[in-house]
Amino acid sequence: MSDIDPIKAADYILRHSKEYAQAKANRVWIEEYRKSLKALLMGRSPSTTGVAKEMDAYADDEYIKLLDGLKSAVEIEETYKWNLEAAKLKIEIWKANEYANKQQDRVMK
Repeated sequence: MSDIDPIKAADYILRHSKEYAQAKANRVWIEEYRKSLKALLMGRSPSTTGVAKEMDAYADDEYIKLLDGLKSAVEIEETYKWNLEAAKLKIEIWKANEYANKQQDRVMK
């Protein structure tokens, strides 16, 4: 008998799906805000060429801080994603085990 509980796995998915959705929303927001921040920083740059303004923006402490936030947001999102995938996989393993057990029962009869 398998020690996998499909009900617990499904409950885990239900309990954590909103957290995953929020983590993904945060990551996407940061990615989009990154474009706005770059534009703002380029506008503040004292440089005269577009390339120099872009370099200033990318080197700005505020931009680098945002990238650190993006890194954290991706890590959180991926953790939720793979924990949810693992719960789904547990359900699939349980289903396969149940099918195999039924097949074995048929052979034994």
